[in-house]
Amino acid sequence: MITSVVLAPRVKRQLRKLPLRIAKKLRSWVLAVEEEGLENVRKLPGYHDESLRGQRKGQRSIRLSLHYRAIYEIRASGKVEFVSVEEVNKHDYKTKS
Repeated sequence: MITSVVLAPRVKRQLRKLPLRIAKKLRSWVLAVEEEGLENVRKLPGYHDESLRGQRKGQRSIRLSLHYRAIYEIRASGKVEFVSVEEVNKHDYKTKS
């Protein structure tokens, strides 16, 4: 069971610039994983934990809000490492033709 979460240096820098509510939501996710384990926290609907595809295959994301996602990877050591927090803009999505 995975119960250890690490924030990459990049994520620590990003958190200083993000709205406080976004940073708090990430911290609450981290605490929940450390207390209940990743498998249980993945089931919580508010975070929309999902695996990513394409260039981000092997990574997962959680929703911190409608506009922010946190990207993480599960390391060989069994730890969860957040690698980035990204702002999502609806204009960044490509429409299918």
